[in-house]
Amino acid sequence: MPPLTLLDHLLNFAAPAFCMALALALLTRWSFRRDAAAHGFWVQAALNFVAGVAVLAVGLWHFGRDGKMATYLAMVLVCGTVQWLSARAYRR
Repeated sequence: MPPLTLLDHLLNFAAPAFCMALALALLTRWSFRRDAAAHGFWVQAALNFVAGVAVLAVGLWHFGRDGKMATYLAMVLVCGTVQWLSARAYRR
């Protein structure tokens, strides 16, 4: 596989996690008080991105292919939990 094709596949693999990470970080800033966020915007987005890519990789390993709805559901649940913990929403 040529390097540019490999890069294209890797970027498309990580795109759902990237979009989810940015959306969660933005929605947390919008919905909670500013002091509720324990970390900065980019730290929260990075934590969610790493968690999302990890879930996608586990889903790829478990199912043997990418794009299963169960994997995307797990990514949403894990990223939501990471964001909830990162925003310290459990203290309310």
